[in-house]
Amino acid sequence: MRARLRRLLVATFGLLSLTGVPYLVYLALLRVVDTSGSPARKSPDEPTVSIVLPTYNEASIIEAKLEDILALDYPMEKVEVVVADASDDDTPAVVRDFFAGRDAPELTLLHDDERRGVAPALNEAFAAASNELVFRTDADSKLAPDVLRQAAGNLSDPTIGAVTGQQSEVLGDSEVESDYRGILTKIQGLESHLDSTFIFHGPCFAFRAEDFVPIAPDSLADDTELALRIRRAGKRVVMDPAMAFTESGVSKFSKRRQRKDRRAMGLLKLLVQNRDMLGRYGFYGTVVLPFNWWFMVVSPWLLAATVVLATAAGVLLAGPLGLAVPGAVAAFAWAGQSERLGPLQPLYAVFDSQVSLLVAAVELLRDEGDGTWELDRESREYFE
Repeated sequence: MRARLRRLLVATFGLLSLTGVPYLVYLALLRVVDTSGSPARKSPDEPTVSIVLPTYNEASIIEAKLEDILALDYPMEKVEVVVADASDDDTPAVVRDFFAGRDAPELTLLHDDERRGVAPALNEAFAAASNELVFRTDADSKLAPDVLRQAAGNLSDPTIGAVTGQQSEVLGDSEVESDYRGILTKIQGLESHLDSTFIFHGPCFAFRAEDFVPIAPDSLADDTELALRIRRAGKRVVMDPAMAFTESGVSKFSKRRQRKDRRAMGLLKLLVQNRDMLGRYGFYGTVVLPFNWWFMVVSPWLLAATVVLATAAGVLLAGPLGLAVPGAVAAFAWAGQSERLGPLQPLYAVFDSQVSLLVAAVELLRDEGDGTWELDRESREYFE
């Protein structure tokens, strides 16, 4: 019994240590790599811009979003707004009324009577964009006034093919989401300065129209997929913290869980579908993608296995009292979701993302999920 217990304990601590090694490597890189600002050689530039805005039943918030666009510090005569709409409410009418009598920006409204998912709508909108740069955003987000100038500055560097921004604020009261976004920003900054970042943000990213590559119609992470395809074509894709945007983090646990799990499914699919990029494309294929593979594909299963082994060791050592191990994990999750962990709260944000990735992996193995978002009205309430 002692030998079996010893083996279980060794296996448990071994798995836990193995899981943490890549995280320690990234922490070490953060200490030695200057991740401030953008890695692009930025220069002042004012190209024409097409702002692509996908909408579905946004009648209550679309006017506020269009006002947000008009408030941008950029010559509106150089801006085109391409609305990719599949609404069955008054969204198209509100958009038309808003632009009626305005000379600028120019409106291109693409309305689809059938809701086919975000990716097909974006493919059509990106293809219809007539200007030099394409900037993608969402109705339930706000942009910093200089966001187009920052995007144009990054894309004036011919080695940069796409740029995303930093979520400077999470609206609402979700400390979990704020902690996660803060950690993600640090990772994106490091990846961008090494080569390119993996994750892009739908509410705020830009690319040259000439570099557009159509994305898969069933994509669950259209923003990151487009960036990955541009990197595959040979140009870097980076995050610039000066490109600031704001998004809502207000949502009930079940809705937030559903949104994060679906997003995780999209990222996992991209990693598997593009596994041939490992070991290629500079540090993107030798450092960035391997880390994301570990964090998103391997680590969640290792953590789950660690909990199982620790529970087995506990039961072997203390009988039914050993079930305190999964009980402690559940208590940690409850306290983290309730935002009661104090200085340990950021650790829960990592744990929460690992749970999403594990759930997403199981759903993918069961061949579940499609490209249609379920509208989260609660997350839009802040913008109404």
